[in-house]
Amino acid sequence: MSHSNVTDSTNPSTIILLGIPGLEAAYVWLSIPFSIMYAIVLLGNFFILFMVKIESSLHEPMYYFLCMLAITDLVLSSSTLPKMLSIFWFNSREISFSACLAQLFFVHCFAVMESGIFMAMAFDRYVAICHPLRHCTILTSPVVSKIALAVVLRGSMIVLPYPFLVRRWHYCRTNILPHTHCDHIYMVKMACGDTSISSYYGLFVLFCGKCLDMFFIAISYFQILRAIFRLPTKEARLKTLGTCSSHLCAILAFYIPSFFSSFTQRFGQNLPLHFHVLIANMYLLVPPMLNPIIYGVRSKQIQDRLLQLFIRANRI
Repeated sequence: MSHSNVTDSTNPSTIILLGIPGLEAAYVWLSIPFSIMYAIVLLGNFFILFMVKIESSLHEPMYYFLCMLAITDLVLSSSTLPKMLSIFWFNSREISFSACLAQLFFVHCFAVMESGIFMAMAFDRYVAICHPLRHCTILTSPVVSKIALAVVLRGSMIVLPYPFLVRRWHYCRTNILPHTHCDHIYMVKMACGDTSISSYYGLFVLFCGKCLDMFFIAISYFQILRAIFRLPTKEARLKTLGTCSSHLCAILAFYIPSFFSSFTQRFGQNLPLHFHVLIANMYLLVPPMLNPIIYGVRSKQIQDRLLQLFIRANRI
């Protein structure tokens, strides 16, 4: 199969992923931290799913949303990391155009879904703190299921035009993508002709998929802080605020790299290409790695259950 830089077809049969341009000599060394991080993602998120499944005290809305977050993180990281490691280890750069579109869809879809889950978790914290006596009646199992379905449908529907838009462009310049995975912005840059529709729609997805979520999260925490400052004692305020600390840390771990990556791709033309690619990969890997650590460390129920498992294992 030819690895020509130029293709005259509307859709090339394969896309050549370059990996991280400029850092080819360091691929073996780069694969070590990425492999360790991916192992933590797999172990940590499967551990969260296992703990919630076996521990009946964790069968409540916040932990159901945490399970959704764990599944989303597993899919988000697994959509890109195996291919990136195959580039590092085996120089396996080819990916079919259809597989490239599928990867593009999963990456962006589950990123939007993760943002929606954080918004749902913020709503859960708002109800738990501002309406504690009605928490069980407001966030019933059917309501949680409907919220979960809405998050999945919104993520799928808002990102669904991406592969169709990418497929309709002519790729008369090149089939070489200077990235470790198929990213929408980079696919648009590869195409020739007027691709403004894709560029504008990308901004629309960023606004509707993340900016609106951040707006509603901010409103939820504004109400939460109002309720906290009305508490009579400092100890009560700190204890109540502590119940939100895991969620706040996870939000920062997700949104800061996400927006930094988005804005550097659009406005950081003077930055080295390998910097853009590394930031994009950090955004897809660091939050899935940190989320189970954050919730495992901050959740007393998960800590207690883990301690019980260790005690039973030592007795055996």
